[in-house]
Amino acid sequence: MNYDFDTIIPRRATESIKWNFCDADELPMWVADMDFRSPEPVIAALRARVEHGIFGYGSTPPALRTAIVERLQRLYAWQVEPQDVVMLPGVVPGFNVAVQALLSPGDGLLVQTPVYPPILHAAENAAFRAQYMPLTRQSDGRYTVDLELFEETITARTRMFLLCNPHNPVGRVFTEEELEQLAEICLRHELFICSDEIHGDLIFSEAQHCPIASLSPEIAARTITLMAPSKTFNIAGLGCSFAVITNPELRQAFQAGRGGLMGHPNILGLTAALAAYQEGQPWLTALLRYLESNRDYTYDFVQQQLPGIQLARPEGTYLAWLDCRASGIPGNPYEFFRASARVMLNDGAIFGPDGTGFVRLNFGAPRALLVEGLERMQAALEAL
Repeated sequence: MNYDFDTIIPRRATESIKWNFCDADELPMWVADMDFRSPEPVIAALRARVEHGIFGYGSTPPALRTAIVERLQRLYAWQVEPQDVVMLPGVVPGFNVAVQALLSPGDGLLVQTPVYPPILHAAENAAFRAQYMPLTRQSDGRYTVDLELFEETITARTRMFLLCNPHNPVGRVFTEEELEQLAEICLRHELFICSDEIHGDLIFSEAQHCPIASLSPEIAARTITLMAPSKTFNIAGLGCSFAVITNPELRQAFQAGRGGLMGHPNILGLTAALAAYQEGQPWLTALLRYLESNRDYTYDFVQQQLPGIQLARPEGTYLAWLDCRASGIPGNPYEFFRASARVMLNDGAIFGPDGTGFVRLNFGAPRALLVEGLERMQAALEAL
């Protein structure tokens, strides 16, 4: 079956944050949702559910838990049970509940920067101690983890490591070896791990996603893994995700922590998730080919047409992390490209202080929109 990712679908009249935040002449390449129509089986399932006409409180279909369990086994050889799957209305509320459920006043939360802003601010949301450890940026722009620094950052009050893998915004997909080393340090210091793996399905051909909890039962016993179909199948606005927690005591603590603070996914989100996992794989396979082509086009364009800007080829996600510090741009590159190119990107500074001078670009769009945005940026640089 042929899938159309090239058609530009207007979104300004659809209450899209991504598009409506921008002026009419601005091209949005910031918020991490894609400008592609969701898979037809998802749309058909939603249409049928809407035709029913009643939208009361929903419950999780047993088939959805089964689909998730089978998917984890097929993709990662990770054996979990249906009761290990905890349905959530979002990954961000999921890690905030995990932090509040497992940390006490004065405890520390360890995160690696630069990082997705809600992760960056998760500790301060509940008045816990934020412990920031910078990723190491290599000369080619690729990020790695300094394991000695990671362990040195841990204190007697550090209680949890909040991992982002695949990493937003730098595009790393950490290797099994890297994850084993991080997990071993966490076990040695008796840390809990909360792992945001929302982009785990969006992996390019040279990489392989490995859920950190799948490495061993000992690691799984201290880990809350957060996943979702939302980024994968472009259904983020429907608010359906899940946690995998194999340790019953940890699962009970998480469930107790959500009480009164976080509800259940709505029935449309559950409907979309089930259809996506049961019937969406052919669409996803085609999407990944398209995204990888967009990734390569973006990488080549930056290398050849945007002098002074550096990009390490992302291994996953549909996000490009552009280092603009040597470009000669006066001031903030986010403000420059918005004013001079009329392209809306993410300001790297919101991902932490080591993001200053960077911008994040979303290449999950029809190729024509991507080309237009990059060419606008090129023209703005040439006019300096």
